[in-house]
Amino acid sequence: MTDKIQTIDIKELSGAMAQICDEKGLGTEKVLEIVEEALAAAYKKDYGKKGQIIKAEFNPKDQAVSFFQLKEVVDKTTRLPERKEDYTTEDEPSQAEPTAKTETATETPETEEQERLPYFNGEKDIYLKDAKKIKKDVKLGDSLAIKMKTETKFGRVAAQNAKQVIIQKLREAEKEILYREFKNKEGKVVTATVQHVEGSNVYLDLGKMNSVLPPSEQVYTENYRAGQKIKVYVDKVDKDAKDTAIILSRANPNLVSQLFTLEVPEIFTGTVVIESIAREAGSRSKMAIKSLEEGVDPIGSCVGQKGIRVQAVIDELGGEKIDIIEYNEDPKVFITHALSPAKIKFVDLTDEENKKATVYVDSDQLSLAIGKKGQNVRL
Repeated sequence: MTDKIQTIDIKELSGAMAQICDEKGLGTEKVLEIVEEALAAAYKKDYGKKGQIIKAEFNPKDQAVSFFQLKEVVDKTTRLPERKEDYTTEDEPSQAEPTAKTETATETPETEEQERLPYFNGEKDIYLKDAKKIKKDVKLGDSLAIKMKTETKFGRVAAQNAKQVIIQKLREAEKEILYREFKNKEGKVVTATVQHVEGSNVYLDLGKMNSVLPPSEQVYTENYRAGQKIKVYVDKVDKDAKDTAIILSRANPNLVSQLFTLEVPEIFTGTVVIESIAREAGSRSKMAIKSLEEGVDPIGSCVGQKGIRVQAVIDELGGEKIDIIEYNEDPKVFITHALSPAKIKFVDLTDEENKKATVYVDSDQLSLAIGKKGQNVRL
């Protein structure tokens, strides 16, 4: 798009706008706003004066452009008499105080208030009586658009400035759109395609943008290859970065819960709730669930007929084992469920404040309760 606008040709803008909308996925109104801002900047550069506020209106269908100078409608209660030096700056109307005076006892609060008013600037302001000659129903404080001579030929510098405005604004608009889109996916699972693996980083294609799966968010048992489609958990979307940054994860425990949400209708609708989940990514996860509706079997809902639902999640996680247990408000019962498949004799809540308990099992159940390398008891 930007290569077409080396010099600004009004007739080419309609086609360029349509191309931008298709390529960038931006709305027509947003692109029109960007183009008008660029035209206004070019016009001011070649034909405007310092201090002027220029607005452009472009009609892509008619390929017509109009330019206006915006002025605020003021009177003597909102502006002090004009100062000629104000015409030499592009800043807002001067807020400076008049030349310092010798303090006198006769100075009134009204005078102090008046001195805080900005000075009238003919390039930015217009008195109400003059404004009414242009538009009868105009009011104090309104912004009046005064039509200017239409120009369609711009110099090289003005055209280059307009080009830079378009590039910058398009980038900002794209960034905002991507941020809003992926912010809505925060805390959810999305499908990504592996672009390539470079060193310890895995580069992913999310469709409208790319991201990186860092080593800390990868699963040590998984091997990633170009073209592979994987599901990743959107942990956080950061707008403050240079480009919209998306923190993705394959190791986050919430990936497991979101995969079950996709596979189990009862979880999706809220009939079955995931109360807690513990995970050692790539090896084993334990998920505590409960039913909010009488007659609904939470474990059966998650397992599915012939284990089809839980198996779909296991396959997505590369064979990671998943223990599904029923949550219970009673810590003793819950701990007994959590240490399955070991058979528990007794649970002693030795330190409830710090959530510590002592569990008693028969000697033949000890290794099963602890698990391989202590994994079961850790989870």
